[in-house]
Amino acid sequence: MTVVVSQGAAERKARALRVENALKTVTADPASPERMRRVLEQALVFSGASLAAVYTPGEDGDLLCLIESAGAPRTLYGLRESYPLDGRSPLADAHRAGAPLWLGPEQLADCPDAHRMPAGDVHLALLPLREGDGGCLLAVSERPHGFDAVDRACLELVAEAVRPPPAGEPDEVGEVRANSFSLAMDTGRVEVGDEILDLFGLRRTDFDGRVETLLGHTVPDDLPALMSVVEADHMSIGERELEFRVLRADGGPPRWLRLRGRLLPGAEGHPARLAGTVADVSTVRSGATDVARVQRLAAALATAGTVRDVSKAVVAALRLPLRADRIALAELENERLVVTVLDPPEPESWPELWRLEWRTEWPDAPVRTMPTLAAALREGRPRIWPAGTTLEPALADVGPGGLAVLPLSAGGRMAGVCLIGWDTPHDFGADERALLTASAGLVGQALTRAHAFDAEHELVGMLQRQLLPRRLPKLPGAVAVARYLPATAGLEVGGDWYDVIPLPDNHVALVIGDVQGHSTGAATLMGQMRTALRAYAAERHPPDVVVSHANRLLMELETDLFATCCYVEVDMEAGTAWCVRAGHPPPVLRHPDGATEIDESDGGPPLGVVTQADFPMTPLRLVPGTVIALTTDGLVESAALDIDTGMDRLAHELSVSDPAHLDLVADALLGNAHRGDDVALLLMRYDGMAVQPLREGWTVWRVPEAARHARRFTRRSLRGWGVPADAMDAALLVVSELVTNALVHTDGPVRLDLVLVNHRLRVSVTDASPRTPVKPTSLGWEATGGRGILLVEAVSDTWGTLPVSGGKQVWSELSLE
Repeated sequence: MTVVVSQGAAERKARALRVENALKTVTADPASPERMRRVLEQALVFSGASLAAVYTPGEDGDLLCLIESAGAPRTLYGLRESYPLDGRSPLADAHRAGAPLWLGPEQLADCPDAHRMPAGDVHLALLPLREGDGGCLLAVSERPHGFDAVDRACLELVAEAVRPPPAGEPDEVGEVRANSFSLAMDTGRVEVGDEILDLFGLRRTDFDGRVETLLGHTVPDDLPALMSVVEADHMSIGERELEFRVLRADGGPPRWLRLRGRLLPGAEGHPARLAGTVADVSTVRSGATDVARVQRLAAALATAGTVRDVSKAVVAALRLPLRADRIALAELENERLVVTVLDPPEPESWPELWRLEWRTEWPDAPVRTMPTLAAALREGRPRIWPAGTTLEPALADVGPGGLAVLPLSAGGRMAGVCLIGWDTPHDFGADERALLTASAGLVGQALTRAHAFDAEHELVGMLQRQLLPRRLPKLPGAVAVARYLPATAGLEVGGDWYDVIPLPDNHVALVIGDVQGHSTGAATLMGQMRTALRAYAAERHPPDVVVSHANRLLMELETDLFATCCYVEVDMEAGTAWCVRAGHPPPVLRHPDGATEIDESDGGPPLGVVTQADFPMTPLRLVPGTVIALTTDGLVESAALDIDTGMDRLAHELSVSDPAHLDLVADALLGNAHRGDDVALLLMRYDGMAVQPLREGWTVWRVPEAARHARRFTRRSLRGWGVPADAMDAALLVVSELVTNALVHTDGPVRLDLVLVNHRLRVSVTDASPRTPVKPTSLGWEATGGRGILLVEAVSDTWGTLPVSGGKQVWSELSLE
C-alpha cells in the first residue's frame, strides 16, 4: 500500500513538473497574442479536457464573456458566449464564490442549461482567475471519472498562468511587437509594429495611426471581410482569423497577409481592443483556394487569341502564385511536344535532353523519350510527383523538388500539356491540387481555341497574300516597298490592298485601297477592284478616268460594299505625279531635307457610292530623294486615335526616318500599328532616272506614201541621235511594216513613237482599232500579204501589243549596238 501511494505521489509530482515546464515555455513572451490559446492547449494535454475556455467580465460589467477557447466547439456542450454575472449558472456561481467548482453529471442535471448539454458523462471544472473581477477558467471532460486530483492540480496551474491583467491595468499598447497590433475599437486608432508597416508598404513617418490608412492599401474585394473584423458591431468577443490581400507599391501581384486577433473587453474606463498579429503568408498561401484566381485565369484565357497569348496567361497565373521554379506549355503534334513557352527561357534552366532538341526558338521534346509523361497524357488527368520520385531524366530534372503534369484536353482531343516544376521539396496541398485540376481544364479549352485561331488566321493571311502582288516590280529611277498586316481581332479576310503598275514611257501607277468590312465578300471585291484598276491603267487612261471607270464598275456590281482608293501616277522622266483620291487618306511626301507634307487637296467620294462623281487630279512635284507614303486607315486611325492625329504621327515618323533604307522605314512605321484592322503600306522613293530617254513622235498621214514618210522621219530621228546608218535597217523595216498594217487594217488616226535608251530602240505604232494583229499559222508561196508580222518578229528582240484608250499599241524593241 505504501508503495502504491508513493507511486501516485511521484506521478502527480512528475506531471506537475511537466505542466510547469510547458507553461513556462508558452508564457515566455507575455506580449504574444497566441499566449492565452497556447496556455489553454496545455489544459487539453495534461488534464484530459476536451474543451478549455476563459470568460472575463464584459465592458458593461454585467456579463461574463468568452474571450478565448481551445479544443472542441463550445456549442457541442451547450455553452453560451456570455453569462449574466447575477444569474443562475455554474460559471456565475464560481465567479461570485471565488472558489473552484467541480461538477459531475448529477450536479449539472440541476443547472438551467442542462437541456443544452449532451447526454452522458460530462464533467465541468470552473476555476476563478482572480478574486473579484478576474473571470473564470472553464474546462470540460467526457472521461467517466471526470477530473482526478492530478488533473485538478494541472488545471490550477493553467488558471494561474492564464490570468489576464488586473482590471485597470491593461497592457501597454504602445509596446507592441514588430508583427503585432492593437486597435481601439471606439476611435479606430491603431498601434502597429514595424513589420506590419513594411508589409503594407508604409514608413513609420508616413503612418498617421488611423486604421483607415491601412484599409486603403488593401484589395477592394477584401474590404467587406476586413470591416467585419475592425468594426466592433460585427465581431463578438473571442479570437478571429482572416486572410486578405494588400496592394504593392511596385504594381506587382497583391501580397497575401493573415490577421490573427481577438477582441478584448475593456476594463473600467477603457475601450474594447482588438489585439493580434499580421503575417505574410504569400509563400504558404498560393492563392490556390481563391476562386477569384481561377476566375482571373479564365478571364485572361478568354481574351487570349493566339497560342502564345494562352501560354503567357498560364505562366502569369500559375508560376508566381505556386512559387514554381519553371513552367512549360507545349502543344502535342504527331507524338512530339511543340513547346510554345518556357519560363525561364534560358536553355541552361532545362534538362539536357531538351537542350539537345533545341532546334529553333523553342525545343521539340519527343514524347517517346518520356514514357511517364506519355502515360499521363493517355490517362488525361493531372498527375503530381513529389520530391524523390524516380522519373526519367527528362522529367526529373524539370522538377526535382516536385513535378505537376497537367494534360490539356478539350472536346475529347489532347491539345497539349503543362509542366510545372520545383527545385526544392514542395508540399502539394488539397487546395493547390484543386487549382491545378481546374486550370488544366480551362487551359485545354483555351489552347484548342487558340490553335484553331492560329490556323485560321494563317489561312486568312495566306488568302490575303494570294490576292496581293507577290513581288513589286523593279522601277526605273525609283524603289518601292510594301507591307501588309492582317487584323488580329478577327479571322475573316480584310479588304486592304496595294499595287504598283509599270506603264509605258517610264510611268508608274501607285495604288492603295480599302474595301469596307472584313469578309470573304470584301476580299473578293478587293480582288476585282485591283484587277480593274490595273486594266484601266494599262489602257493608258488618265488617273481621273481610271478611278472614274473603277467607280462605275463598282456601281454596276450592285454590291452593298464600297471602297476607298488613292491612285498616283508618276512620270519617272519628268519627276511629276498626278494624284486622285476616292475617300482615302491622302499621301504623305517626305522631301530630301526631311520636311514632310500631307497632300490635303480635295478628293472624290468613295467608290461605289455615287454614279456620277468627280475625282479631281492633284499635281505632285518630285525631286530625287522624295518619298511617297500611301497607307490605309488601319495605320492612322483607331478607336483611341483620330485620323488627323494619326496622319500627323505618320508624317513625323517618316520625317525622322532614313529613306536610304526603305525596308527599315516600312517596318518602323508599322511598329505601332493598331492590329484591330488590316494595314496596308506602300512607300516609293523617287531617285530620278540616271539616263533620260530620247523621244520623238509623229502623226502618220493617210496618204499613199505614208510608209515612205514614216521611214524618212525615223531615219532623220535616228541620225540626229547619233545612230550609225548600218544599225538603222532593222528599225526602218519594223516601222514600215507596223505603219502599213495600221493604215491598211484600221481607220482613224495613227501615231508613230520612237524611244531610245542605252542603245535600245522602242518603236510603237498606235491606232484606233482594238483588234490585235494575228500572226498567220500557215502561209502559201502565192500569198501576197500576211508576212509583215512575221518579219517584225524575226528582226525584233521582243514585240507585243497593248490596249490603249479603245485602241491598241503595237510595239517592238531592237538593240542598235
